[in-house]
Amino acid sequence: MTDFRFARSVMAACHRSRQQCLVLVLVAAVAACSPVYRNHGYVPSEDELALVEVGKDTRETVGQKIGRPSTSGLLNDVGWFYVQSRYKLVGPREPKEIERQVLAVTFSEAGVVENVARYGLEDGRVVEISRRVTETNVKGLSFIQQILGSFGRFQAGDIID
Repeated sequence: MTDFRFARSVMAACHRSRQQCLVLVLVAAVAACSPVYRNHGYVPSEDELALVEVGKDTRETVGQKIGRPSTSGLLNDVGWFYVQSRYKLVGPREPKEIERQVLAVTFSEAGVVENVARYGLEDGRVVEISRRVTETNVKGLSFIQQILGSFGRFQAGDIID
């Protein structure tokens, strides 16, 4: 019921003054287009990372000190990867990734920390893991042209069993 009263008061204000209505619309438009930032993922801080010693810590001790990541090496599990991204959303546009940090902790065959490396968005490249788009073999023909082109290719044996 309060929403209805608010709408009535806004409409009444718009009837009183077109300038007030215009200002109200402009304020709403500016508020809708203000950027919104979202953070995804987790990367340990430098203080937490200082606790990890290369050549000494193992998978178990790293997990206790900075936590286990959500991502690890896919094929041979030689590394743990901590990923954090920051996205900027403006209005109805697609979100844009403006910052990314990847912390890679690699382990030896014995499970001891070999290296700790930090990468940023500028170090990355786009890798297409899975493509789910079917390419057509027919190029330059519309749907109607394809249907009409199939007439005359049928044989009586194709229809009658």
